[in-house]
Amino acid sequence: MTRRYFTGTNAALFTDLYELTMAQAYVAEGMVEPGTFSLFYRKLPDQRNFTLACGVEDVVGFLEEVRFSDEDIDYLRKQELFSRQFLDYLADFRFTGDVCAVPDGTPVFPLEPVVEVTAPLPEAQIMETWIMNQVHVQTVLATKAARIVTAAQGRAVLDFGLRRIHGADAGLKAGRAFHIAGLTGTSNVLAGRVYGLPISGTMAHSYIQAHDDEMEAFRAFVREFPDTVLLVDTYDTLRGVRRVVQLAEELGDDFRVRGIRLDSGDLADLARRSRTLLDDAGLEDVSIFASGGLDEFSIAQLVEDDVPIDGFGVGTAMGVSADAPDLDIAYKLVEYGGKGRMKLSSGKETLPGPKQVFRHYQDGSATHDVLGRRTEDLDGEPLLQPYLSGGQRVRAVVTADEARERAQREIAALPAAIRHIRRAGKPYDVRLSFALAAHRDEVRDVVRSIAER
Repeated sequence: MTRRYFTGTNAALFTDLYELTMAQAYVAEGMVEPGTFSLFYRKLPDQRNFTLACGVEDVVGFLEEVRFSDEDIDYLRKQELFSRQFLDYLADFRFTGDVCAVPDGTPVFPLEPVVEVTAPLPEAQIMETWIMNQVHVQTVLATKAARIVTAAQGRAVLDFGLRRIHGADAGLKAGRAFHIAGLTGTSNVLAGRVYGLPISGTMAHSYIQAHDDEMEAFRAFVREFPDTVLLVDTYDTLRGVRRVVQLAEELGDDFRVRGIRLDSGDLADLARRSRTLLDDAGLEDVSIFASGGLDEFSIAQLVEDDVPIDGFGVGTAMGVSADAPDLDIAYKLVEYGGKGRMKLSSGKETLPGPKQVFRHYQDGSATHDVLGRRTEDLDGEPLLQPYLSGGQRVRAVVTADEARERAQREIAALPAAIRHIRRAGKPYDVRLSFALAAHRDEVRDVVRSIAER
């Protein structure tokens, strides 16, 4: 079995301190009835028309196996903050609740739950940090990658972002998120091993620089990797292309180089001139690959201008979602002890109660969503699916390939304006059911009366 990293067996303390202090207070007060928490986001980041949910599998896997080790308990004891009763509670901790979520690869919109957790209140509270962290970073990155895939219009897109992604855990899981979003491959070898992703990569400029002669560097590398892509812009791009042509003449029928990579300069001009050099030499099958500071907007422009580039390598802009690196995500209590709960803060009012999202289609295209109560049976496809019941998995693990297929299908079903990389003039239509709106109004009145006492 492939080893997994940063899991419930080794990271139970991956939580904010106030989750534990609240949990101790709950336990001391006997507040252990079921509470439902809903994970959602409030508004779309700039230029986004939807987000692509990702990270659910890491949430579910963590909750299945989370344990506080003896070392964890000893560390907390030394803080002189926690009671013996609570430390004993943590020593026996198991997640015993229910989880409903949208599967990885599902487009979601503001206020729609991505995950809902129903569990004894301390359990659901302690898990907040992990749930938010995993869904947040993976959804942000999957959404950015989906935009880049859209911009490329069927051309290959490779993930080059690992070196600049913020941390090893995010870097590993980014590989999966990018695959789900539709990328062709990744340079991330560990992600390839853990998730079964196609890996891709050839050389960096340092390889060329380490040799005294660029041509000798090309010859040496091709001897080891005949089907490679050669990086041609270390010194002079067009001279580098001419050397690839020379190498083809030297090797004759043994020449198997698949492509060249451009990584700097005016990519449009250099790609056109490179294509001419290659075609004039009879190397029409040698592809042109571009990288270097690319994002969805620069890629879209190159595609729109019909520049002869066959594929793109994208690094930093995608790896950190540079233009929109965060999502206004929240994990809020919506029911406790069978009563709806909500927050009334200005601009941050929440919707009470467990929910379901019903997606409506017409002729295979999504037209609108209805956000309703969990107990409702409305028209449309219900998006939230049960993953855990009583702490036990009730839905099979969704592989990266399965999530990728779902993402391709579900994104293709969205209206064209919502799929576009520019903000749509009119947002996707998300409506509240009559029952949910009535429940909101009822709970709001109760909460206001409590607040005014």
